[in-house]
Amino acid sequence: MPGPATVYPFTAIVGQEPMRQALVLNAINPAIGGVLIRGEKGTAKSTAVRALANLLPELDVVVDCHFGCDPHDSERLCDDCRARTGDLPVARRRMRVVELPINASEDRVVGSIDIEAAIKRGEKQFEPGVLAEANRNILYVDEVNLLDDHIVDVLLDAAAMGRNTVEREGVSVSHPSRFILVGTMNPEEGELRPQLLDRFGLCVDVQGIRDVAARVEIVERREAYEEDSDAFRSEWAASEDAEAARIARAIAGLGDVVVARPILTAIAALGVELEVDGHRADLVMRKAAQALAAYEERPTVGLDDVEHVAPMVLAHRVKPGPGGSRRSVDIGEVLRGAAGA
Repeated sequence: MPGPATVYPFTAIVGQEPMRQALVLNAINPAIGGVLIRGEKGTAKSTAVRALANLLPELDVVVDCHFGCDPHDSERLCDDCRARTGDLPVARRRMRVVELPINASEDRVVGSIDIEAAIKRGEKQFEPGVLAEANRNILYVDEVNLLDDHIVDVLLDAAAMGRNTVEREGVSVSHPSRFILVGTMNPEEGELRPQLLDRFGLCVDVQGIRDVAARVEIVERREAYEEDSDAFRSEWAASEDAEAARIARAIAGLGDVVVARPILTAIAALGVELEVDGHRADLVMRKAAQALAAYEERPTVGLDDVEHVAPMVLAHRVKPGPGGSRRSVDIGEVLRGAAGA
């Protein structure tokens, strides 16, 4: 069941389909690598992230574990959970949204080690940071472009590796840190380095809705929610339940969705055609297309799935051409030609 009445319903958000789709795909397969949302303020970015968390299935966690370890995944337990004897005590909880403060220090992000205790008593006393709290949750980083590049590197490394390692004066502590990374930024306030941009799986651009009727609908829904949030959520309960069930089915069925070789050929050909550096785009496009097929309850990935997710995968990876303009191709035509369709 969706969560508390203090959070605006995900299905009540007007417009912003690419942003909502990118968030859902990452929820279905966190290995996609997160999403960077670029655009102006007041476009429901934080609202959508918090609302999504309430739709996701509850998690089994080890009781009193700093990192919320999965008691059924012995390979990804923290050292403390591995050291426990007997059956691990289990509790259930919802996925949370963990926010990274814009002025967070490195120690606040990765955690800190008590060097004096380590040297004098041989004890590894670790003070967990944001990356510990974010494990198996959503890590929301507002204005990610204003963070120190080193902090962004640390976040992206943890997101890619699924672990956070802290080393101080020869003392090392490592713990699981697997999360859905959501970053937001306003390009007018500065850009991210291309190397950092590429590390985000998906990227979507959002802006204020220009349709008059849709803008009126936004105001009316928001006022109804603020006047009586319980009644508003009751009105949207059936829609929220249906979306939560759809996401849960997609998560459960993701591994059964077939990605045939012609689809991989088409994905590779698109990357070559657009002169995309490296192979991360190909990997992300495959994962995102598979997640979309699972969400749409299709047993195999089709070219339409790839065509749908391609703009989110390529938005921040296609290099500008002469004059700063980005190369434009008919994505569907390239895909169908490469796949022989």
